[in-house]
Amino acid sequence: MGRHIFIQPVDEPCFLMADDLKWQRVVSDHKSGDGWRLGRMCVETSPENFQVWIRTNRPLSIDEKKHWLNRLGSDPDAGPRGRWGRCPGFRNRKDKYQNDLGWPLSKLIWVDYRNLACIPVVTAPMVTTRNTFSPSTPRRGACHSLTRDIHRSHYDRGNDSRTDFAYVMALLRRGYSDQVIRQRILDERSQWQKHRDPEKYVERTIRKARAFCETASC
Repeated sequence: MGRHIFIQPVDEPCFLMADDLKWQRVVSDHKSGDGWRLGRMCVETSPENFQVWIRTNRPLSIDEKKHWLNRLGSDPDAGPRGRWGRCPGFRNRKDKYQNDLGWPLSKLIWVDYRNLACIPVVTAPMVTTRNTFSPSTPRRGACHSLTRDIHRSHYDRGNDSRTDFAYVMALLRRGYSDQVIRQRILDERSQWQKHRDPEKYVERTIRKARAFCETASC
């Protein structure tokens, strides 16, 4: 009870998920006439907000996914690596969506599990830019360049909480906003059984890391 229920494809390189779309964008990019384009699954995750999964005809690199997600108007803070989507048929229990009737139901709008979407090859993937603050330089240097794209798995400490803290520290040093850090932790960590509310846990972790970073002048 009270849990967020998410789904993730097994063959992740062959799936692309556009997040936080309005219906007008869904219609323009994923429907054709009275029907849907091939290989789509559309979920209304909250009132008037949608996710669209695209099952592709070939594996896509992370750079290609970034290119197409930018073209499709996906949430720029939701990276393509290790994406999870809301499972239709379960409640979206974010506090901001609660009303007198409870929480909204994530609804399956359309699914095509038989066909594949033909994705053109991108020979020169678009480089998407991030809005960042000026990053601080880590003390004693850094294992990863501040300009290199990093992932939670790079900071594995053998314990999820320690790994999260180390990853948040690295993202803070690179100038990422709290909102982006929060989304990346939620996207890139797969095991949440020990946490009743992953979002509140991530917010606490960010606060602790930021306080430590300010104290240590990192």
